[in-house]
Amino acid sequence: MIAMFGFVLCADDFAMTAGISHGILELLAHRRLSATGAMTNRPHWPEFAGALADFDGYADLGVHLNLTCGKPLRAMPNFAPGGQLPALSGVLKMAMMRRLPATEIANEINTQLDAFELVMGRAPDFIDGHQHVHGLAGISKVFIDVLKRRYPVSGRRPYIRVSADKVTRILRRGQFAAKAMQVRQLSRGFGTALEDAGFRTNDGFAGFSSFDANADYGAQFESYLRAPGARHLVMCHPGLVDDELPTIDPVTDSRERELEFFASDYFGDIMTQKGAEMQRFG
Repeated sequence: MIAMFGFVLCADDFAMTAGISHGILELLAHRRLSATGAMTNRPHWPEFAGALADFDGYADLGVHLNLTCGKPLRAMPNFAPGGQLPALSGVLKMAMMRRLPATEIANEINTQLDAFELVMGRAPDFIDGHQHVHGLAGISKVFIDVLKRRYPVSGRRPYIRVSADKVTRILRRGQFAAKAMQVRQLSRGFGTALEDAGFRTNDGFAGFSSFDANADYGAQFESYLRAPGARHLVMCHPGLVDDELPTIDPVTDSRERELEFFASDYFGDIMTQKGAEMQRFG
């Protein structure tokens, strides 16, 4: 009999669109996820926040910090001068030129966290970042400084996603190693800085995808369960495609393929074969 290991299965991008939110809620209702992160700056957050709160205590509910999609909640004249958040390429360019406005970013992080806590009445279970932006050089220090002030050691503290893993684990999984290594390089030192600040983090990270709707997502998912860490976390991006999604994000039809997979017996078969069990972080 295969020994069981636990891992967090986290759906990113809740509240990005109505279709994505509906899809994630469907999976939560059928106990096919153990976590999801909300983009609280998106206009759909107030609409779907109450439905997400129904799963408080069952799944880890967190904030998917968003600095690259849509509009910020606060004025950011230097970071988002036209009222639209920059693409990731623009953020990376500002970081390379050392032109990231720390105060504006800190204010936006705080406001997105406020939007979650206003509905839930508590701190998020975890915090991560859309396109892994929270771990990027130039943003990670601001991010950690905000969290240290906001969540003192004596109180309830969220756990923080580290979007990097050990090289040996990345190579053992095989698929999408180049993408995983790139993110690892861009967030180098982030995990150590979080540990020094006293925050809990995952140990093990997978879920990089081709976002190809014609690919066998089940085969991709099987690779995510290879070489798991002690506190393994797998990200995923399920959801329904609505009219809005193609106008704001390039990842479209593959979300429906992921949704179908997680709702299927195929998902359960792979979990059994790998001796894997979804868990919350605790």
